[in-house]
Amino acid sequence: MRALGGWRGHAWLAVPLRLYLGVLFLYAAVHKVADPAAFALDVATYEILPLGLVNLTAITLPWIEIVAGALLLAGLRVRPAAIVVAALMAVFLLALVLALVRGLDMSCGCFASQAAESDPISWRTVLRDLVWLAMAVHVAVFDRARLSVAHLIRKGVPP
Repeated sequence: MRALGGWRGHAWLAVPLRLYLGVLFLYAAVHKVADPAAFALDVATYEILPLGLVNLTAITLPWIEIVAGALLLAGLRVRPAAIVVAALMAVFLLALVLALVRGLDMSCGCFASQAAESDPISWRTVLRDLVWLAMAVHVAVFDRARLSVAHLIRKGVPP
């Protein structure tokens, strides 16, 4: 197992994973920012948060996703951004599993609102989110900000 962790390719593998997650989180935030009321309904449908926190969550969560996604894309503050993404994925996974166990037939709310037909929750959604969580953890552990603004700043790019 130690040999696997010492593989030099981890830092390079982290680059496309970081870029993918950055685009993914920016894309996921688009519909939430465009229609916070619909996203609030998605959040409420999970029946986890007290109603008093639903609107606050629906308004703030997409902006957290945007900031984390933009930081990952730019390669700035990669480790904290990847940790935020991993934490969000863990919370999303918990919400999904609870909803599935309770038998809720609903939209994930990830990429569209109130369209269970086009964005339904399922155990496949849980598996997908587990993969994204693993990707975020990999980026947090192994990314060295290659191909990033931070790398250019450290190297001192001429004007």
